[in-house]
Amino acid sequence: MSMYFELGDETLWNPSNGAGRLFMRQVEVFEAELGLPSGIGQGKYWGDPDTLAVDPVAYAEFVRVLVAWHCGTSHSVILALSEGFAATAVALARRAGIDVETPASEADHVWGGVRRDVQVPGDARVSSAAVVDALDTRAREVDRWMAR
Repeated sequence: MSMYFELGDETLWNPSNGAGRLFMRQVEVFEAELGLPSGIGQGKYWGDPDTLAVDPVAYAEFVRVLVAWHCGTSHSVILALSEGFAATAVALARRAGIDVETPASEADHVWGGVRRDVQVPGDARVSSAAVVDALDTRAREVDRWMAR
């Protein structure tokens, strides 16, 4: 069995049910964390939990905020927990034709203008530019692994 993430009549991603369910559970976590709907919802076959529609406008905003949030932390544990989801979300967005911009300046890397989580010990081991590069690289890798 598998799931379908669709934009109109185009299948963007056709993961196994396990991968699709895990992704959707993470979508719920990040919707709550960001306070923003993802734009992924019931597909054209109402009542079929395996077909999900991607609203490109809402999903573009969700991914833009997600990337800014992810790239705005230097907290190693948060980066480790969020990188895989963020990379998968970016890969799906790119397949939907959504241009995903990465933060260009240090000021863009800070979620809401302040750092919300402090790394203890305080010596951050990763630069903001490295986080952006790692996310882009990981999203490209994930895209190659995603079935259509």
